[in-house]
Amino acid sequence: MNVFRIAGDLLHCISIFILLHKMRKTRTCTGISRKTLELYAIVFLTRYLDLFTGGYFDSALSLYNTVLKLLFLASTFYCVYLLRVKYRHTYDRSHDTFRVPFLLGAAAVLAFIFPQRYTILEILWSFSQYLEAVAILPQLLLLQRTGEVENLTSHYIFCLGAYRGCYVLNWIWRFFTDSTYRGQYVTWTAGLIQTSLYADFFYYYLKYKKQGRALKLPP
Repeated sequence: MNVFRIAGDLLHCISIFILLHKMRKTRTCTGISRKTLELYAIVFLTRYLDLFTGGYFDSALSLYNTVLKLLFLASTFYCVYLLRVKYRHTYDRSHDTFRVPFLLGAAAVLAFIFPQRYTILEILWSFSQYLEAVAILPQLLLLQRTGEVENLTSHYIFCLGAYRGCYVLNWIWRFFTDSTYRGQYVTWTAGLIQTSLYADFFYYYLKYKKQGRALKLPP
């Protein structure tokens, strides 16, 4: 494990904390895409099936990974609960209209055609990688349709994108230090696609934060 992996995991945890803080503090889920969070719930469910295969505490790294996996699963489902139950009256259904079946279908097809290996767990893992690459699209579309973005919401998305950027640096590091990692084409492809989707958001986020103004995305 290296500093880029640790930084990525830390940013991922911060993004979750910001999202929960935003909803609990304002008692609304305005500006948050339920579809994106539900896609992430599917991503984590299909990726972390190894939680049921044992070896959780074989080493410090196994314990670290297990704790993070449980955290991401629990927090994501809790966020979905907040949007579907507790704060459903504030959910922006009219703008959160991305057709997620297309994303699920495309990820499933790619996982069957281009898995890392042809086993059930590896196909599901590949599906989770492809799906995570595009899971942010409903959230970005919602922000474009609503225009101005709340500060906490923009920080949440920025940290989520920065986490993936750190993971790309982690993969580059491992490419040169771990020869067994060079064949991880599914991870590389999905990660680069996902990071590129944040590029436009990063540009406007940094531009408006530098000016001390609320973030606005062009339609």
